[in-house]
Amino acid sequence: TDDPETGFDGANWAFLVGAFPRQAGMDRADLIGRNGPIFVGQGQAINAKAADDIRCRIVGNPANTNALIAMSNAPDVPNERFNAMTRLDHNRSLSQLAKKTGTNVGVIKQMTIWGNHSNTMVPDIYHAKIGRKKAINAVGKRWYKKYFMPTVATRGGAIIKARGASSAASAANAAIDHVRDWHSGSRKGDWVSMAVPSDGSYGVPEGIISSFPCVCPGDGTYQIVQGLSVNDEIRAGIDNTAAELLSEKAVVADLL
Repeated sequence: TDDPETGFDGANWAFLVGAFPRQAGMDRADLIGRNGPIFVGQGQAINAKAADDIRCRIVGNPANTNALIAMSNAPDVPNERFNAMTRLDHNRSLSQLAKKTGTNVGVIKQMTIWGNHSNTMVPDIYHAKIGRKKAINAVGKRWYKKYFMPTVATRGGAIIKARGASSAASAANAAIDHVRDWHSGSRKGDWVSMAVPSDGSYGVPEGIISSFPCVCPGDGTYQIVQGLSVNDEIRAGIDNTAAELLSEKAVVADLL
């Protein structure tokens, strides 16, 4: 159907992927004006027609701000039902760590992506473990800062340059990973990166959709992992990416 209200009628889960794709030479911020209005209509249709237990996964970029727009236009749906995708960045981080250390992604736990799905994201391995070993000790701070962080943050642009289009299969896989864990539960002893409405945790301002480490108990809910120590480097990164999200929010203020 081309009618959003028909499409969302009675829906329990929604993958919002319909957005103009990022192309070569474009920054995610360039997409805000073009894609923002799409999520006004989708939020309104979800509010009007979706099932009472609807949960929405926003993939179309800029995902965090598009999720905020959709959430703001669905006032009858609890805010926590709207998530944006940083699982792609999370999965890319696991892949880079596995490649560097010659291990399998399955033995890496407690990887974290903070903030926006953009170049300002903060891939944080200070709490991550590769087996029983701390990831930061396994790879060293120099590799982490000089190679890992910029590689993960700019991976989307590198893919566009290589194939002439944005990532497709890896993004779809990440979206499925996110919803599977949200629905059925995250791995015991591990957490996943989810862009969710900020509740003020770790000093991230409320009123934006930001990525945090989260655990999912398997009942369609999630909780932000609390009590993690955040060093000065990560703190500065969290503040920077939050400032970008606030800036994006200001750009779309008339859509909220």
